Amino acid sequence: MGKPKVFLTRELPPQAMERLRNETELEMNQEDRVLTRHELLEGVKGKDALLCQLTDQVDKEVLSANPRLKIVANYAVGYNNIDVEAATAMGVPVSNTPGVLTETSADLAFALLMAGARRVVEGDKYLRTGAWSGWGPLQFLGMDIHGTVLGIIGLGRIGTAMAKRGKGFGMKVKYWNRTRLSETEESRLGLSYLAFDELLKTADFVSLHVAYTDETHHLIGEKELKTMKPSALLINTARGAVVDEAALVNALEAGEIWGAALDVYEKEPQVHPKLLEMDNVVLLPHMASASKATRTKMAMIAIDTILAVWNGTEAPYLINSDVYTPKRP
Repeated sequence: MGKPKVFLTRELPPQAMERLRNETELEMNQEDRVLTRHELLEGVKGKDALLCQLTDQVDKEVLSANPRLKIVANYAVGYNNIDVEAATAMGVPVSNTPGVLTETSADLAFALLMAGARRVVEGDKYLRTGAWSGWGPLQFLGMDIHGTVLGIIGLGRIGTAMAKRGKGFGMKVKYWNRTRLSETEESRLGLSYLAFDELLKTADFVSLHVAYTDETHHLIGEKELKTMKPSALLINTARGAVVDEAALVNALEAGEIWGAALDVYEKEPQVHPKLLEMDNVVLLPHMASASKATRTKMAMIAIDTILAVWNGTEAPYLINSDVYTPKRP
């Protein structure tokens, strides 16, 4: 059958690039930036597969630019950047990379919790600027982590991994999820379920791990932020638009919550300018899955899926698997 023609929208880790060059006919974005709309539309033409990033908006227009497209492989777990409904209607399989980034993402979420609670970034900046003149009893007083309440919103893979980290640090872990676990599972994990508003009222740390959908858009807004403790820290490693960023700024300015620690933003790569000025906010550039091992595994899953569809074999990571029928077991 030859090799599939693949359009890659941004360079991947070295092992993945070597494999793509060996196993596919590769065309790619040669610059380390997001493609323009025109570049994406031109790049997908005549290809068998599109290997895209969450920063690429793959809508009906992009899909229609190439009627022979056989698969869209998204280099991410989330896929709200892809019009899956349109792809399904056109018979184009769409895949993602679930599972492999769970532990890495939870590591970073907990790192944000600790950095925000103990004012790590503030202290680092203070020392580097030469302002530190020696130890003082009131310098950078932060929040204890042990013995506090960690509230998890969204108990999927990453939320569950975050819960385990909280338990390991002696935290009392509460959760809210659209579907409640069985009592047996809650007992096994050492978790307690709370209604959404009750969790916001109770938690010292609120960590967001929901998928981004119409229902979770601005899940945390003015009302929810006012419900939280004035001493609470909000952590978001889910999707930026789960939080109403303007409402968050207002809540921080008014002292309605103690601080925030964010890896994602509502209008990436833009960040609300007032957040950039706040010392009680830790900001990272969307790097939750950014370990060498995890980013490589994500790429390998995407490549495996492209080759599986090309060869007509089982493709386990398809989001809309109904549109794909394997020709071979």
